[in-house]
This record gives sequence, structure tokens and C-alpha cells, in this order.
Amino acid sequence: MSRTSPTTRLPRQRHIPLLDLGEWTTLALVLLAFAVPILVTNPQILSQANLILIAATAALGVYIMLRMDLMSFAVPCFMAIGGYTVAILGIKLGITDVILLALAAFAVPALIAIPLGKLILRLRGVYFVLVTFVLSEILQLLLFEAAPLTGGANGLVGMPPVTFFGIELFDNYQVVLTTCGLSFAGFLVAALFTRRFHFEFAAIEKNDILAESLGLACWKYKAMAFSVAAGVSGLAGFALVNMLMTAHPTSFSSMSSVNYITYTIVGGKGSILGTLVGAALLVSATDYFALRGELSPGLFGLLIIIVTLVARGGIVGLASSLLRRVKGAERKQKEPADEAPSAVEVQT
Repeated sequence: MSRTSPTTRLPRQRHIPLLDLGEWTTLALVLLAFAVPILVTNPQILSQANLILIAATAALGVYIMLRMDLMSFAVPCFMAIGGYTVAILGIKLGITDVILLALAAFAVPALIAIPLGKLILRLRGVYFVLVTFVLSEILQLLLFEAAPLTGGANGLVGMPPVTFFGIELFDNYQVVLTTCGLSFAGFLVAALFTRRFHFEFAAIEKNDILAESLGLACWKYKAMAFSVAAGVSGLAGFALVNMLMTAHPTSFSSMSSVNYITYTIVGGKGSILGTLVGAALLVSATDYFALRGELSPGLFGLLIIIVTLVARGGIVGLASSLLRRVKGAERKQKEPADEAPSAVEVQT
């Protein structure tokens, strides 16, 4: 009777954990963010926490697409769709329930991304990058030109406070609590989605042509990822509009996509924790360097160069590598002691 070794099993046959340690840690950190508006009253700290969570949630759109080695510049485009959807529902239709608005902010960009993905996901490399960047530019133009719906150059001003079971959330700490909830929803969706299709995305990242020749429907997974990334970006757009209480085209500049990509790469594109770490570091650095006036852009660029040169896998990748080395060194120190025969064994 033939026996099958565990090492010869196909990846699909392996047990897939619901989430790994890094993903559990990330969700725990986002949950801890709920304590900030409860324990802190300093407006500057609340504003900083708000910006970090919005930036980290937006960077998830980049992170999901990088699971398949696709560099997407379309995050501001889908943030704008999510943000303007919420603003139109709130200002023109009077819908303020935060749960309904969050569902709309996720669903509308995700649905729009499906036909768009069918067109552009056939592209690879620099062509995909270029088209996703142009997509954000085209949306900017549409936002300015469709004035009856979007307010044109004036934007949509006077977003009413969102409500949670009838309670208005308009204070600074309540706005941050809303952002925490939206950010946690975004991280939970991204973590579960990328974990569920971990092996498929890894195969596409390594070689999508080979994966397709072996029977993997790459187009299906790419379309799903593009749609989910758009939905998560829409949640970030909702949080941004709720913080500013206005939806304006300049809030979703196509150049802001560079920031979201930078957060992901500097933090570590190999782990969802990297988006949170990268956003926390670089948003804080932007705020700190802003005090240096003209030197601010140079100092910010220097920080990015140093991090990318020293930590090629990002900050989280570097920390993981150092941790593995320490564990490996400890294991080597223990092995000779375990293998050496004791004095009693030698005598017997």
C-alpha cells in the first residue's frame, strides 16, 4: 500500500489557517486604535491618528494588487468614487447611516471595477501601471466636468454628520472612531481575502503564464482582487470625506497614488502589517518634516531612500529577517548540546 508523505501534498490539500500571525497582529493594532479617541483629547494626535488610518486603508488597495505583482495607481480613482458616493447620498439624499454609507462606499467602486478590470487586467508591467495612472487622471476630469452631480470645481460641501443607530458622530473623537471602524472593516476584508486565495495569488505572482497553462483561471482571480481592492479604497475615500466634511477633486489627486505605493513598499509589501507600519512612519514623518519648511521634501525623500536601501523587504521584512536569524542562532547553539552524549551514557 502506497503512503503519501505530507511534503508531497499539493498546496490546495494543505490546511489553510484563517489568518496568520502577522494578520492577527495587524487587526489587533487596528482594534487598539479605537482606544486613541477614547483616551486622548489632543486634537493634533486625533488628527494624526485619523490620517494614518486613512492612509493605511488606502494602501491596502496597493497591497492586494501587489499579491499578484501588479502595481496599481488606481487607488485615488476608487477612493474618489467611494467618497463621492457617500457625499451624494448624504448631501442630496439625506442618508447618514454609517453602515449603509460604508456598504455603498465599498460596493459602488467594487462594481465599477469589474468592467474596468476586464479591459485593463489583460495588460502587464509598465502598461498596466500607465493605464491605472491615466484612469485616475480621467476621473479627475470627470469630477470637474460633471458639475450638476459632483459640484465641479467647488466639490460637494456640507457633508452631514454620519449616524450610528440614530446617534450623530460629529465630534473629533467620534470622527476618529468612525475612521477606526472603516479601517478595521478594510483590513479585515483584505486579510481574509488575501489569505483565502493565498496560493492562487502566489502562483500568479511567480509566473501567471505558467499558472494559466496549468489550469489556473488567472483572469478570475485578478478581477476579484481588482474589485476588492477598489472596494477597500472606497472605504478610505469615505473616511477622508467624513473627516473633511466635503468631497473635492483635489482630495483624490492622481499623484497621491505615489504616496500609497510608498507606504506599502517602505512598510513591507510582503505583509499586510507593512501597510500599517509604512503609513504610520511616513505620515508621522511628513508631519514632522513639515516643520522644516523647504527641507521637508528632501528629508522625506532621504528617509525613503535610506529605508529602501537598508530594508529591501520593507521595515516588516527586515524585522522578520532579523527575528529568523536570532532564532536560527539560538537553535544552532542548542543542537551541539542536545547531540553530545552525556557522561552517564558514555560510561554505560
